[in-house]
Amino acid sequence: MGFSQDRILKRGSPLWLAVTGMLTAMNIVLSMSIFSIPVPGGHLYFCDVIINTAAMLLDPFAAFLVGGVGSFFGDMLFYPAPMFVSLVSHGLQAVAVSILARPEGEKRPLVHSSLAVSAGAVIMVIGYTLGRAFVYATPETAMLKLPFECVQGIFGAVVSIVLCYPLKLKEIFARMIQSAR
Repeated sequence: MGFSQDRILKRGSPLWLAVTGMLTAMNIVLSMSIFSIPVPGGHLYFCDVIINTAAMLLDPFAAFLVGGVGSFFGDMLFYPAPMFVSLVSHGLQAVAVSILARPEGEKRPLVHSSLAVSAGAVIMVIGYTLGRAFVYATPETAMLKLPFECVQGIFGAVVSIVLCYPLKLKEIFARMIQSAR
């Protein structure tokens, strides 16, 4: 699925809205503390799986809505202090993954997607580390959670790649979009 898929799943269409809304809702749910693992300095969340997967399936704007806005609302509902950090960090992560995973021609989509989710993980880790230092006013607090942010980023990258390629979610999604036309 590449930029040609974007023409099929046209921004603003009912199908685009439904898919984007469903993935955003999934991100909000995975941002809840009951679906996280307590770690020193906070929690380890699984929302990166949905963010990366959505970014590989959707256009950059939809990816931003799922990643940034979904994380923002998840934080707003369950733990509001870092909600703007989540909007920026996960939003940039999602846009970067969406753009980098889908070059013209897609000769090696698995390689492009793997590099894209790796770049997205780096963006998320840096964004949260800087944001946490700002929100909590101490670099020490940010550094306390840094290793767990790295684990979260790596976990999200690996699981989303497994979902999209070995488990063929990208192919299933493309067929679903084609059949909905």
